[in-house]
Amino acid sequence: MFTRHNQRGVSLVELIMFIVIVSVALAGILLVMNNVTRHSADTLVRKQALAVAESLLEEIELQDFTSASGVTPVVTLANRSTAYHIVTDYNGFTTAGIFTFDNVAVANLGNYNVSPAVTVALAAGGDLGVAPASAMRITVSVTDPSGQATVVTGYRTAY
Repeated sequence: MFTRHNQRGVSLVELIMFIVIVSVALAGILLVMNNVTRHSADTLVRKQALAVAESLLEEIELQDFTSASGVTPVVTLANRSTAYHIVTDYNGFTTAGIFTFDNVAVANLGNYNVSPAVTVALAAGGDLGVAPASAMRITVSVTDPSGQATVVTGYRTAY
């Protein structure tokens, strides 16, 4: 009588196919990891530019809508050539690098440029549902060291 013997182990062809498949999968994973590692600092740069833009936008939004008689400027900073105390004073403001209120350059933010920093325009009445002369659109643009611009927009209304 003829008996069958169960086959044990793997053939050379099966072993080579396994090595090829694992090598292709490993190469794909390493390519993805290389791209993630190479571009991981870009997110930090964008977040810093956004933080700078939002900070300046908030500073502008906190200023007076119009100048009241007898009011002294609220913001008189060393890195600004004139006093800024109403929203429209910031129209065309530019700066190379980021500075504290006492004109000290912020470390590692010297390559961020606010240019053209702020454009203040009267918003159309339909934009906010208010009279056209009682609202302003404020746009702040910050250019990061790679040359990419981050733009934020806000509104200031007369209340």
